[in-house]
Amino acid sequence: MDTVLPVVWFVLIGVLWAGYLFLEGFDLGVGMHMLVSARSEEDRRVMLNTIGPVWDGNEVWLLTAGGATFAAFPYWYASLLSTLYLPFLALLLALIVRAVAIEFAGKVARAGWRRFWDTAMGVGSFAAAFCVGAALALTTTGLPLDANGDRVGGPFVWVTWQALLGGLAVVGFCLAHASTYLALKTDGPVRARAARFSARWAPVALVPIAAWVLELQLRRGTPVTWLLLGVALVTAVAGGVAAGRRHEGRAFLGYGAFLLLGVGALFGAAFPVVLPSTLRAAWSLTVWNASSSPYTLGVMSVVAAFGVPLVLAYQAWSYWVFRRRIAPGAIPAAH
Repeated sequence: MDTVLPVVWFVLIGVLWAGYLFLEGFDLGVGMHMLVSARSEEDRRVMLNTIGPVWDGNEVWLLTAGGATFAAFPYWYASLLSTLYLPFLALLLALIVRAVAIEFAGKVARAGWRRFWDTAMGVGSFAAAFCVGAALALTTTGLPLDANGDRVGGPFVWVTWQALLGGLAVVGFCLAHASTYLALKTDGPVRARAARFSARWAPVALVPIAAWVLELQLRRGTPVTWLLLGVALVTAVAGGVAAGRRHEGRAFLGYGAFLLLGVGALFGAAFPVVLPSTLRAAWSLTVWNASSSPYTLGVMSVVAAFGVPLVLAYQAWSYWVFRRRIAPGAIPAAH
């Protein structure tokens, strides 16, 4: 059990990150589409109402992934957050700005007021997606850590091409994923424009995340992770074909499956290293030297066995309740 539980929790944290990127991915993407795809105030209100009932529930996956890392792998958590203090601070501020924008946009019926908060929503969504992508990319490709897990270098030593690629990867996926979500959840002009975007531009937006996964596979891939990557690319192509034929549900599932399989390939190729050191491989943090005690992991496993199914059931129920499409005529006039 001393060697099994750390592996179980590594897999569970990978599942939590996959769930976060899948659910929050279209949330953040909708925020960005409010800047790049909306043509009127009515369009932006339709877009915002597609995520209004679910966005805060989706963010729970990020909190849970962070909390699970803190409890199960405290050394991984400490080295990652101390080294990437600035991008995680930017992520926190971006999520705050985005949440405030969602709540405040409808408080005053003035065009300038709504325009300001819609812009804040889009910028906050972009910044949050980019910071998450940069942090996850550096988790898989490495940071300059010494034997104690401390950062070597200045506060911007994390600024590398891998961080840029990871940031663009998550931003691109969010835009692609949100386009299929909007086509699936709306009607009218928003649906038509989202369908065109998912067919024409979404495959291009997925290129950075495919490059990130491929780069890691070339360095540390295994036959299983190469298989996952191959299937992921097939699902992405299937999603693009479905989007071109206006099969909106299949397009959403295709791009979503590409993300889930890609995350599986990333975590599979990284295993058993949870945070590589770019200075010396022996200083890297692994599943075993970064984990908590067996007793802690055992208690967490019992709690998770009861808690995770409840969370999944509640979230599935909430999506079922708010499953209807949103059309312009369903949005009441501002008051």
